[in-house]
Amino acid sequence: MLWLSIGIGLLISLLFAEFLGLAAGGLVVPGYVALFWNRPLQIVGTVLAALVVVALIRLISNYALVYGRRRLVLTILLGFLIGSAIRGLGTTGVIPALMPLDPIGYIIPGLLAYWMERQGVVETISTLIIASILARMILILILGGAPIEITWF
Repeated sequence: MLWLSIGIGLLISLLFAEFLGLAAGGLVVPGYVALFWNRPLQIVGTVLAALVVVALIRLISNYALVYGRRRLVLTILLGFLIGSAIRGLGTTGVIPALMPLDPIGYIIPGLLAYWMERQGVVETISTLIIASILARMILILILGGAPIEITWF
C-alpha cells in the first residue's frame, strides 16, 4: 500500500506545484501523510517536529551562513534528530505522553520543515492537508473502501 500511496502523492504534489505553485512539504510527504489520517496525533507530532526544526534553523541562521544544499541537509538532519528524540522519549517511557505524537518516518519532519521555511508555514501546512486528504480519498476509491493497512515491504 505504501508504494501506491507514495505514487498518488507524487502525482498530486506535481500537479499542485505546476498549477498552484505550492509545494505540499516535498514530493513524497503527502503520500506518507495520507496513510496516517487514521492516526491524526502522528500527523500533529510530525508537524510539531517540523515547527521545532524551523525555529532551530532560523536560530542557527542568525549565527551561521546556511544556504542552498547545506540548508536542506541541515534541515533534514535536524528533522531526523527531533523526530528521533520525540520517538525515543515516548517509547522508552521517559515522557509517555509523547508516544501518540510519534512523527511519521525519519525524513518527513525535515522535508516538511524545509518547505515551511521556504514557502511559509501556513501555505505548506494547508497544501499538505489538502494534498494528503485528496491522496487518501483516491487511495480509498482505488481500494474499493477496503481498510488501508501500512505495509512497509
